[in-house]
Amino acid sequence: MLGEWGNAEWWARFAIASLVTWRLTHLAVFEDGPFDAMVWLRQKAGDGFFGKLLDCFYCCSVWVAAAVVPMTAWFDDSGPVQVVVMWIALSGSACLLERATAPRG
Repeated sequence: MLGEWGNAEWWARFAIASLVTWRLTHLAVFEDGPFDAMVWLRQKAGDGFFGKLLDCFYCCSVWVAAAVVPMTAWFDDSGPVQVVVMWIALSGSACLLERATAPRG
């Protein structure tokens, strides 16, 4: 995914990975989830590191993107710098999507 920065397939995969990152982060931070699974997880996380992580969309998106990058980077021969750039880019795109879709008020 990271080697061919200019082709259409790369951009399609980046767009899909961005949507996956946004969706999973939104689920973790704002939604109850099926059978209130996310409510249960947030309660178990408490007020510690993981609890605070699940309270902040921007923080959580960094870690969700870290999980998504390996699923997207294996499509080509990506070096460590490219993987880090993709990690930050996926988190950033999720943050932009959240700002664009969040209710105003």
